[in-house]
Amino acid sequence: MRERELPTTLRFMLAARRSELLGLEDLAQTCELVTRLSRLVHALQKERGYSNIYLSGNAPHHRAQLDVLSLEVDAALREVREGFARIDLDAIGGPDKTRLFTRIAYALHGLDELPALRRRIREHRLSMHEATASLIRLIGSLLAVVFEAADTAADPETTRSLVALFNFMQGKELAGQERAIGVAGFAGGHFEPDKLERLEQLWEAQERCFATFCRFAGPDALALWQALLESDAGSQACRMREVARRAGPDNSFSADLCELWFELHTRRMDAMKHVETRLEQDLLQRCGESIGRIRKDLLSHRKLLDGLADMHAAAEQARLFSVQASDLDAPPADGMTSMVARSTLELLQNQTQRMQVLRDELDDARRALDERKQVERAKQTLMRDRQLSESEAYAALRKAAMDQGLSIEDVARRLLALSEQHEALIRPRARH
Repeated sequence: MRERELPTTLRFMLAARRSELLGLEDLAQTCELVTRLSRLVHALQKERGYSNIYLSGNAPHHRAQLDVLSLEVDAALREVREGFARIDLDAIGGPDKTRLFTRIAYALHGLDELPALRRRIREHRLSMHEATASLIRLIGSLLAVVFEAADTAADPETTRSLVALFNFMQGKELAGQERAIGVAGFAGGHFEPDKLERLEQLWEAQERCFATFCRFAGPDALALWQALLESDAGSQACRMREVARRAGPDNSFSADLCELWFELHTRRMDAMKHVETRLEQDLLQRCGESIGRIRKDLLSHRKLLDGLADMHAAAEQARLFSVQASDLDAPPADGMTSMVARSTLELLQNQTQRMQVLRDELDDARRALDERKQVERAKQTLMRDRQLSESEAYAALRKAAMDQGLSIEDVARRLLALSEQHEALIRPRARH
């Protein structure tokens, strides 16, 4: 039966399932882009690491390796740009896509500046701190795209995979920042108190990211992560943390520790990439499974709705040949008989219940993203109101959490609530 022969109610029910499928197919494209971004981020993290060791002045022989890594970044970047080019910018819209596309535009702006940044690094016209900060911002803009992809996903299973991948990528990025600070500290022979404080922040933030990853990751990725924690790469890098803790301003260390720190933490991050790759595979697999399931459901749904339409047509035919039928017995125009209406109502109720279950599962994954948004908003509030740097704002949240025995997320929520109350009090009354 052709779709135009379905009653209006059934056509809209069928359209709802088709809309669900279109949303999943759009999400599949986004997930493919996320996996490309993951590979680009890893390549940039490697380039940043060798830029740090090159600018430290202790390892000029790393220049050749740095050039090779830049080529790897360029190759990964071409794949990402190809993914961006496949997006039909004229066929989609809505507030969720607005945020995602804004993040993409910001990331592209940073990527366009990469060649000039590289020249300044090669010519030693940037300090190690300046180069690291620039690359942290660039990688952060790419991670923001992954975050928005997770935040706009509507399929629970795919969202869980995106949340796991984003938090692991974020934890790995913090590990890269830890490596950069360690290189700077050991290259100078000691650690200033602010660097040690920053390392403590990074260690704690990594634990939070990896804890969220463990909540949402699949068994294969979790097994790889556990193996990494028990490996030499993981344990030796952690032991070097204790060396850094003792490397205060009153202690002096050989600059050889700079390369050892870099090597151990690079091995750790390379091992993390194996987990990240497994997460990418899980993401694409879950997305594909969701699409296959909804296509199968859509076919069954269409057959069921066709059956209801046939029942409606048969009931109408029977009424025409009934000697007791009258116009008062007829359903409204484009309406349905009572038997078909009851079956349709049951179908609608089942579909509503299914959507509620999906919404509940989605809310569980979204809460992890909302917690991060609360922390980021609280940091921005502190940076604006107290003129703090991002690191200082996070340190303030961390100290408040420790002093009050609360999580950073709880402190962030309280801070935002107080800020909103304060703004409401000082906001001028609207004139009537």
